[in-house]
Amino acid sequence: MDEKIREIQAGMAAYTGCDVDEFKRLFTGKNGAINALFAEFKSLPGPEKAKYGKVLNQLKQEGQAWQNSLAEAQKVNVKVDRPDDLTLPGEPHFQGSRHPLAIIQTRINSIFSKIGFAIAEGPEIEDDWHNFSALNIPEDHPARDMQDTFFLEDGKVLRTHTSNVQIRVMETQAPPIRILAPGKVFRNETVSARAHAFFHQVEGLYVNENVSFPDMVQDLDYFGKQMFGSQTKIRLRPSYFPFTEISAEIDVSCMICGGDGCNICKYTGWVEILGCGMVDPNVLENCGIDSNIYSGYAFGMGIERIAMLIYGVNDLRLFSQNDIRFLQQFESIHPF
Repeated sequence: MDEKIREIQAGMAAYTGCDVDEFKRLFTGKNGAINALFAEFKSLPGPEKAKYGKVLNQLKQEGQAWQNSLAEAQKVNVKVDRPDDLTLPGEPHFQGSRHPLAIIQTRINSIFSKIGFAIAEGPEIEDDWHNFSALNIPEDHPARDMQDTFFLEDGKVLRTHTSNVQIRVMETQAPPIRILAPGKVFRNETVSARAHAFFHQVEGLYVNENVSFPDMVQDLDYFGKQMFGSQTKIRLRPSYFPFTEISAEIDVSCMICGGDGCNICKYTGWVEILGCGMVDPNVLENCGIDSNIYSGYAFGMGIERIAMLIYGVNDLRLFSQNDIRFLQQFESIHPF
């Protein structure tokens, strides 16, 4: 049967006529070669039926595709002689679209670049020092339990945040430092509508002489208004991060209800978007920066979190499933 299948495929490929009825008589019609194979298929033993069933269905689809091409060619009086015939009518090409996470990341990058932040990158496979210890998280620190880590060989880990980029920049660059560190991060978590084993972060760092908490608030207020609209308000809530002191979480007034309360903001009028704080002096010293001269602030946000708020997406998994129906919704969206 393999030989017969190859003969039919070769015959269809070599067909140089343009008569649909003749093609049907030879290959796809009731008395054609493909139907004859299906009649033979019925008498095959069970194991061979399992082997050839899918193959014959694919052959039938190929024959139908050839027949449809002939029919289209007849309408415009075009002769079909080969699969690569350049005289055939062209197939439509659909316009692609940027991924929603790429749109949001570009937008965040653009906002912070306007106030002097440069983009910095670092490795996704990291050592313990740059992912934990230099960030004021020693080996026995309980804060390590806050992040479910993927551990690799030779003491390496998949980075749990892009803070490793901040450490690498501070180790190699003297202040003033003003960087934005976007990238993929990894957590050993169960995948659900609200959590994933990998996601994307943007972290920011500003280190210089006399950097203050109000400097940070001013810059993040600017970001909130640029990202969510000029009427957006921000509020700070006390929090804890081992690499910042003091630490806070930033909420913005709900962009859906304007602060009146809805299911997006859980009827509080506020939506959490990021964590931030003044860089702990120990972190500066770990990187060789004199904390008596320099100070700084840092912040971090999840790109998926921002995208879910902007576009009203309620399932985190949609961003990584490559569903064309989901992605086509963003064809007309410009990142700026």
